[in-house]
Amino acid sequence: MKKTALSFLLFFTAISLHAQQLKVEPTFWWSDMEEPELQLMIYGKDIADYKPTLTSKGIYLKEVVTLESPNYLLLYLDISNSKPETFDIVFSNGKKKITIPYELKQRDPSRRNIKGFDSSDVLYLIMPDRFANGEPSNDQIPMRMPYKVDRNNPNARHGGDLKGISNHLDYLSNLGITAIWLNPVLENDMEGGSYHGYATTDYYRVDPRLGTNEDYVKLINETHAKGMKVVMDMIFNHCGSDHPWMKDVPSKDWFNNLDHYVQTSHMKEVYFDNYASEYDKKRMTDGWFVPSTPDLNQRNRHVAKYLIQNSIWWIEYVGIDGIRQDTYPYADYDMMVNWCKAVYKEYPDFNIVGEAWLNNPIGTSFWQKDSKINPHDTQLKTVMDFPFMGLAHTAFFEETSEWNGGLHSIYEHMTYDFVYADIYHVLRFLDNHDTDRYLPEYPTDLSVFKQGITFLLTMPGIPQLYYGTELLMNGNKQKSDGDIRKDVPGGWPEDNINWFTADGRDSLQNEAFRFMQKLLKWRQGNDIIAHGKMKHYALQKGVYAYERYLGEKSVMVFMNGTSKNVTIELNRYAESLKGKSVGFDILTKQQLQLNATLELTPKQIYIVEL
Repeated sequence: MKKTALSFLLFFTAISLHAQQLKVEPTFWWSDMEEPELQLMIYGKDIADYKPTLTSKGIYLKEVVTLESPNYLLLYLDISNSKPETFDIVFSNGKKKITIPYELKQRDPSRRNIKGFDSSDVLYLIMPDRFANGEPSNDQIPMRMPYKVDRNNPNARHGGDLKGISNHLDYLSNLGITAIWLNPVLENDMEGGSYHGYATTDYYRVDPRLGTNEDYVKLINETHAKGMKVVMDMIFNHCGSDHPWMKDVPSKDWFNNLDHYVQTSHMKEVYFDNYASEYDKKRMTDGWFVPSTPDLNQRNRHVAKYLIQNSIWWIEYVGIDGIRQDTYPYADYDMMVNWCKAVYKEYPDFNIVGEAWLNNPIGTSFWQKDSKINPHDTQLKTVMDFPFMGLAHTAFFEETSEWNGGLHSIYEHMTYDFVYADIYHVLRFLDNHDTDRYLPEYPTDLSVFKQGITFLLTMPGIPQLYYGTELLMNGNKQKSDGDIRKDVPGGWPEDNINWFTADGRDSLQNEAFRFMQKLLKWRQGNDIIAHGKMKHYALQKGVYAYERYLGEKSVMVFMNGTSKNVTIELNRYAESLKGKSVGFDILTKQQLQLNATLELTPKQIYIVEL
């Protein structure tokens, strides 16, 4: 009897150890989902030699897929009639058996009603490694690949984390931000550290140098408690070269151009170019973004299912309010259409913004849902206005002449908004983590800063700010990517100054902060700016004037693009002024007389409630 018990104990222990060596993705799921099929990826030594069975009576094994590597097994489950439960998946190979429990959780019914970010919001983009370090103990922790935290090296990890962001939620709320977009937070276990987050090595794990999955849930809950939303950055086009898939490739068609390196052409115009060759189209979609980011093949149905499921898992698990999808046109077109449909099937009011970096509004509009020029609907609700970003770096800095330059360029850009199917789902921004900072160097005055911020926060669309803009952070990408991704002074315990407090900033920074704060607070709940229409006027003496209106309410903005005092005639704006001779300027908090003429000092701005 003792011998039998001992034999059973040894046998059970061996099974348990073997079971612990199996990796199952996703680690859990939910019942009551709209999608009736669940894919499980099982990874372990020679797992393909085992036959799986389920102990559940309400969940059925539809399909078992073996891949070229014997260490992967894909299970497709029918969960259409499932209820919350924990069941066993039993893997059998002759007398060998491995049993692992799997849980279907009760779905939170409120998840289905998640309301994504929209034109009433202002997004604040944060690179977690560079914003604030709230937990120094996780800076230099063991990982598979070597790296070193070094704040003196602009290309190394600096130690910012989720706790650092959490510690400054009051700062963001006080500024007037309504949503935060974080650069990718998933594991980037790459040699050197991959501080930016765009080389995923585990799709179901927050990078431990930023925190844990539970820390991410906590941050999102805290953000929601303060009335702000969270947008998650995702990458379907590629993973990191140190992802386990690259160490043990599931199948030869899991990646594109795995046998020899092919660089993508970056020619995103091939999608609508009447003259594009098939060679150029394939080079664009199947080439690698850079050598450290192997190109995933989304035409492989298993890859596509894995990525789609992963995004839904994060929405359901942590309750994010939106997704920003990196390198959108580089992934397979049809797969991305199916992804949008799958997400909106589960979360009808969700929002996704895709990074389609084109230099022309017409090309950008091609990617938006219901585009007038795209016969094959992308289903992508929101696109990014890169043309405006590029233009802003010159237009607000130039002197506006009588007929061209400066604000004339902004006026001309806005005339092309007609190409968008939904102008209120266009993300507008002055800069981000991939571009020169809006301010190339520390300014001597705030005229350029104020005009850029004013237009960004009063034009139609969804504004996005880059962290530190309110603090006059500046940088040039030609120096290095690190120059546009600097640490915020005061975010690290060892810092001698603290820009998160008024006492730690200089007078110009405090003026910039207060100016942005005033506009952001005014914009909150302002339906005229969020949802109203726009009417603008050809420039008069270098002054750009435009109206935002909704019903009987309106706001007029006057912006002097010159370095001179000017007096403009107001009769040309009669259709917007509607006989009103007095307005309220929100910047000076004073009544403004709107009689025959209006005087503006150099670079002056009026934001007038009528």
